[in-house]
Amino acid sequence: TTVEGDGPRRKMIWQMPGAQVLLCNYEVVVRDFQTMLEHCDNPQVTSRDGLGRIVKRTGDRNGSESNGGVASLDSPLPKFDLVVLDEAQRIKNRDSVTSKTARAIPRKRSLCLTGTPIENRAEEMYSLFEFMGVIPPHATPDVRQLSKLSEVHILRRTKDLVMKDMPPRLDRDEIIELSPAQQHAYRTAEKDGVIQLNEMGDSITVQHVFELVMRLKQIANYDPLTGESAKLDRLVADMEEISASGGKAILFSQWTRTIDWLAERTTQFGRLVYHGGVPTKKREPILDQFKHDPNAHLLLMSYGTGAVGLNLQFAGYVFLYDRWWNPAVEDQAINRAHRIGCKSQVIVSKFICKDTIEERIDLVLRQKRELFRRVLGEGDNENESLSLSAGEIFGLFDLKKRTSKGGTTSIGPSQPGQDAA
Repeated sequence: TTVEGDGPRRKMIWQMPGAQVLLCNYEVVVRDFQTMLEHCDNPQVTSRDGLGRIVKRTGDRNGSESNGGVASLDSPLPKFDLVVLDEAQRIKNRDSVTSKTARAIPRKRSLCLTGTPIENRAEEMYSLFEFMGVIPPHATPDVRQLSKLSEVHILRRTKDLVMKDMPPRLDRDEIIELSPAQQHAYRTAEKDGVIQLNEMGDSITVQHVFELVMRLKQIANYDPLTGESAKLDRLVADMEEISASGGKAILFSQWTRTIDWLAERTTQFGRLVYHGGVPTKKREPILDQFKHDPNAHLLLMSYGTGAVGLNLQFAGYVFLYDRWWNPAVEDQAINRAHRIGCKSQVIVSKFICKDTIEERIDLVLRQKRELFRRVLGEGDNENESLSLSAGEIFGLFDLKKRTSKGGTTSIGPSQPGQDAA
């Protein structure tokens, strides 16, 4: 039974005696949990704990806390035999409303489903293990202990184990030197930008550094004044070979502006454009044309619209024209082509400009992948989600992280939402 409808209907569904399985999203359970507690007569439900009038952070009848410090004794929900959290990374922050509400649901057993158990830090697994009752409230196991807990309590189903007969995915980093005009624009922007950041002193925030990173990444794509682009030269050379053999390629960029710029310069490959600016009703015809038109060799896509939900396994080549902040998003994009049904190997080319911010970001992301493997073990790790932290983005320019005046703890979204301009 799906928990939906207006408030009174949802309340009735929660308490429905004949319902065997209840389905709802996180927003519904948080909202309804709060609403029902606000009308609860139990005098214990009075203290505020980040959830409005949800719980009293006192001991239970035996004088000890349960469910992560949230007294399930006062829950307005029935006691469930099993609570399953899909996309369980939603509770990664122990102090969030969603996490506290999940821990407050009365239950006998708990199960978490997630492809991204770690998004930024290994510590994010604390909340998942606490929800499952694996560790006591407020426990902080180190990486070695987390690794041991993962071996016992996590069942991983990786693509390299499940789909052994799939054609291979071949990744290659294409290290590219900036054109002369790009080098001049890049060095000038970097020098001036770092000087400005240092002059800001303690008023600097991660957002200020992030803006410089974005500006440098865009110059690495192409020089806005001259239009010179070493990446475009490499792309054209590769696409000439691909199109000559009748192949098809998908190119991903985080900027719609870059995609539109490329579209004007790759018409010889029958290029098609698919990003957030394309009307929804036109998107399916574009994908159909890419699949069936023998002259359509290149599909230009944004991470925001092309990273999930599309099946393009007939494309044998993928280009990451610029890098996303999170390797999980890149892997999701690549898996539009490398998935069940692909008939041949998929060649993935990641464009990285030499001696630029792109090399530094790539190094940090590689280190984060290694952290993921240390905690969860070996595997294809295609679903790991590891964004850059505020300290790491400052470190890209050897800047010392200031106080958190900006209120931001990571650079870039962990998942692509709206397309960047």
